[in-house]
Amino acid sequence: MKGHPKGLIAAALSNMGERFGYYIMNAVLVLFLCSKFGLSNSVATGIYSAFYCGIYILSLVGGIIADRTQNYKKTIQSGLLVMACGYIILAIPILATAGNINWLLPLTCFALLMIAFGNGLFKGNLQAIVGQMYDNFEAEAAKHGPEALAEAKSKRDPGFQIFYMFINVGGLIAPFVAPLLRSWWLGVNGMAYNADLPALCHQYIAAGAAMAPEAIAKTSELFASMNIALPTDTAAAQELCQNYLNVFNTGVHYSFIASVAAMIISLIIFVASKKKFPTPAKKAATESVQYTAEEKAAMAKELKQRLYALFAVLVIAVFFWWSFHQNGTSMSLFARDFVNTSLFPPEVWQAVNPFFVCLLTFPIMWLFSTKWGRKFSTPRKIAIGMGIAAIAYLFMTVFCNTHGYPSAADFTDPKITSATDAAAMKAGAWVLIVYYFFMTVAELFISPLGLSFVSKVAPKNLLGLCQGLWLGATAVGNGLLWIGPLMYTKFPIWICWSVFMGVCLLSMIVMLCMVKWLERVTQ
Repeated sequence: MKGHPKGLIAAALSNMGERFGYYIMNAVLVLFLCSKFGLSNSVATGIYSAFYCGIYILSLVGGIIADRTQNYKKTIQSGLLVMACGYIILAIPILATAGNINWLLPLTCFALLMIAFGNGLFKGNLQAIVGQMYDNFEAEAAKHGPEALAEAKSKRDPGFQIFYMFINVGGLIAPFVAPLLRSWWLGVNGMAYNADLPALCHQYIAAGAAMAPEAIAKTSELFASMNIALPTDTAAAQELCQNYLNVFNTGVHYSFIASVAAMIISLIIFVASKKKFPTPAKKAATESVQYTAEEKAAMAKELKQRLYALFAVLVIAVFFWWSFHQNGTSMSLFARDFVNTSLFPPEVWQAVNPFFVCLLTFPIMWLFSTKWGRKFSTPRKIAIGMGIAAIAYLFMTVFCNTHGYPSAADFTDPKITSATDAAAMKAGAWVLIVYYFFMTVAELFISPLGLSFVSKVAPKNLLGLCQGLWLGATAVGNGLLWIGPLMYTKFPIWICWSVFMGVCLLSMIVMLCMVKWLERVTQ
């Protein structure tokens, strides 16, 4: 792309393929764990939270490995191969039963661990390479004078935004893959998709005729909508439920084959483009400079200031990612339980976020490039992003409170909320669209610019580690994800959204208080 380092698009394409494979799995993970193993929302989101946390914690490990070996490229390639192995395990369609769940669920978690570790080797180090590209780009521009250097420095934020947009091209397509394959496989077997039926099937298999009459009636009604009669014989009805679950989840397993293919395509793109990427080891080996004691003291002071600034922004990042990644936990559950998904299954709505990323990236880049937009530093943009995230949750709080939504546990319990009342109370899909619009704008103010900020303040010999720290902050936020579904299940859901609104608003205020100091450090 004109005006940017030559390797930017190759790195972005490699990342896009990996993200495509990853988001196929991520879009369905919580709902897949519930439908395959009959796990409760809290247990499934707990596994999701641990997995998501592991991805980013292991990015620290991946950064340390790459920094110590100074072999970023080999580390990245290894990550893609490890992820592919994890997806291969997930792609095997084994029926979960009471007899094999004790080893099948741990095997599934082991596959998720492999994906998390491979992602840790890949993600932060590819971002470090992109940061190194711009370091080299600016160093070359400096040879042509201050104006050329200033122009080169102005390209870093837009460059990371372009890189981030390619990630979301993969994320835009991916959420459609698993639902489409699942619906296709259900159709082949004379069945149809219904978001409520897997949980009811698990209940019937476990309880049989002792299941609540309202739940049995609802199960029978949903099967009848497919022209399938629920047998009056308990054993035969349990067999039908088991068959539905098998077909339902096998279609999802098939989608993980596409994830394996995506890892291979990303690996091919990366290997074919390796020569375009910088090699920090060679650069470090050619530099040998002697410094005075005064220069060393000044450098140590500057290093401390940079690290303090980095950790200050990392704390803000924790709360943003805790709020933002509710899209895979409480917001996925909200789409399943409270939104009319007759047109699209709940997983597909996760594509709205990457759609808005692709739609809004260039307009926001243009806004930042104008005379007005250039007045806003990277730290100031991050603070604004937290405020916009607060607006997203303000909307959800007001909407759910106005409509009198109870807790998810009460809403989905046929004894408390009848099927007819629940159907009448369900929100239109526009609610998710409005929420994701504001959260996407917030994301574009924070995530790619956060990567850019880290690349500015990171010491050159710790690029991989510092990008890993950014991802580590994301890990801490992801480690808290289980709190959202817990509130969502126990309390009227407007309370859940109001907590996230308050956290985002407080983070914005704290960030604004630090802006002038952060601007001095990054000058």
